[in-house]
Amino acid sequence: MNNHEPLSQQHVQGFAELAARLAANVNAVVLGKPHVVRLALTAFFAQGHILLEDVPGVGKTTLARAIAASVQGKWRRIQFTPDLLPADVSGVTIFNQATRGFEFHPGPVFANIVIADEINRASPKTQSALLEVMEERNVTVDGVRHPVPQPFLVVATQNPVEMDGTYRLPEAQLDRFLVKLSIGYPDEAVEIEVLRGATVRSPEGLDPVTDTNTVGEMVRMAQRVHIADPLYAYAVRLAAATRTHPQVRVGVSPRGVIALTRAACAYALIDGRGWVLPEDLKALAEPVFAHRILLSPDAQVRGATAAQVLHEAVASVPVPLPTGQPARTGV
Repeated sequence: MNNHEPLSQQHVQGFAELAARLAANVNAVVLGKPHVVRLALTAFFAQGHILLEDVPGVGKTTLARAIAASVQGKWRRIQFTPDLLPADVSGVTIFNQATRGFEFHPGPVFANIVIADEINRASPKTQSALLEVMEERNVTVDGVRHPVPQPFLVVATQNPVEMDGTYRLPEAQLDRFLVKLSIGYPDEAVEIEVLRGATVRSPEGLDPVTDTNTVGEMVRMAQRVHIADPLYAYAVRLAAATRTHPQVRVGVSPRGVIALTRAACAYALIDGRGWVLPEDLKALAEPVFAHRILLSPDAQVRGATAAQVLHEAVASVPVPLPTGQPARTGV
C-alpha cells in the first residue's frame, strides 16, 4: 500500500487544508465534539465504515447527515426496523412486461454515503445484507454483481441501552466497521449554545465543501502515506497483546490490524504529515480495536470493559524508537 513515491509537502498541505474545511463544516452542527468529527473523517478517508453507538438525542444521526451534506455526492438514509427485508436494502430484480426481461432496481445502499439508522433494530438476516457491500463494494442479487458508487461509506447508528426490539450485531458485522465511536453528552456551555441555535443548526443548511471525485483523490493519497517497518511491527504487537490478554476470549483479527494502519495513514494526513507516528497508532487503538474484542466470561462478570482491557494491552507493548521520515519530493 505504501510502496509509492512519497507525497509532496504541497499535496500533504492541500489534503490537511481541505480536511480542516470539512471538519469545520461538520463542527458547525455537531458542537463541541471536534475529536469525534476528526475520527469520523479519518474513517471516511481510509475508506472504512463508522458505527456510532450512543444514547438517544446526542447527535449520532446529525453527525452522519452532516458528513453526507459536506460532500457533494449521493446519499441515502435507511431506517432499520424489525420488518425491513434484505431486498429493501440491496434492491430487487423485477420482470418488466414491456421489455419481456428482468430489470434490477437498486436499493438505497447504492449511494456514496449510506446512513443506516438504528441498525440493531433490523433482524440478523437484514443486517447481513450489508456484509458483502461493506467489504467488497458490490451487491449480488440473483447471481449478478452490481458495484456501488465510489467512494462508499456506511455510517450506522445504534442505541446501546434500549434492548427491547433490538438484535445484537454479530461479530462478523462489527468487524466490518473500521471504527466504533461514541459522541457522548455535551458540556454545559455547548449545550446552552445548542439551545440558542436549535432552530438553525441543521445539516440541511450546510453547503458542500467538496465532491466525490476529490474525496476519491484524497482516499488514494492516504494510501501513499509512509509507514516505517517498525510501526508495522508495532501494530501487529498491539493486536497480539489483545489476543494473549488473560481477560480476552477473542482478540483483534488481522483485518483489525489492517484497519489500524489504514486509519493511521489518514489520521496523519489530516494532521499535515505524510508519515505515520507511533502516537497515531496509539490514538486510534481504542476506536479501531475495542469493538473487535470479546471479553472472557470472568472479565464480564467483574465488570471489565473492552476499553479498559485494551488500555492495559497497549501499555504492555514497548513503543518503537523514532524512525526517519521519508524523503520528500518538491512537487
